[in-house]
Amino acid sequence: MSFSNRSTPLRDGPGGLGTAIERLRHRWGFFVAFGVLVGLLGLAALGLVVSATIASVYTIAIFMIIAGGAEIVTGFGAQSWGRFFLWILAGLCYIVVGAFALAQPLVAAALFTLMLGAGMVATGVVRIYIASQLGPGHRGLVMLAGAVTALVGLLIILGWPANSFFILGILLGLDLFFWGASWIVFGLRLRRHADARG
Repeated sequence: MSFSNRSTPLRDGPGGLGTAIERLRHRWGFFVAFGVLVGLLGLAALGLVVSATIASVYTIAIFMIIAGGAEIVTGFGAQSWGRFFLWILAGLCYIVVGAFALAQPLVAAALFTLMLGAGMVATGVVRIYIASQLGPGHRGLVMLAGAVTALVGLLIILGWPANSFFILGILLGLDLFFWGASWIVFGLRLRRHADARG
């Protein structure tokens, strides 16, 4: 079996990943600029953390309202009255909670933060349990990840509700910052490939 050189362009058909990357190489500057913009938005969110928390709540609320509307539409396509009422009820609950979050973002931020902490504790415990079922070679990292997740969740719960004004904003800021950094790296790699071919 022979392996092709890494510098050789990927030949996987006209609709494949390699072809798509070939077409994007000359647009590397766009991806770098986009990454810089997103990264700066992340830094701004970290600097204006309360505003970023409110923005996070608004985003969650809008998604909940959209999801609630989708569930109501799904309910009208149900084959039985029981399912119809369940879909409608679930959709209405989502819409009511989303509307409440839009009307009272700081109260919603406190509730979302508490739910986030509880969810992280539960996720960490599940990861620790999964790690206990793995072999010795894979157990350590999974157990460490579970312990860190559970610890962060516990710290969020212990700091609640005082921390509800900044936790969601910090998470949004970090997410935007690292998302922007990943686009910058992607753009620079495209540039490196373009230079290598050019």
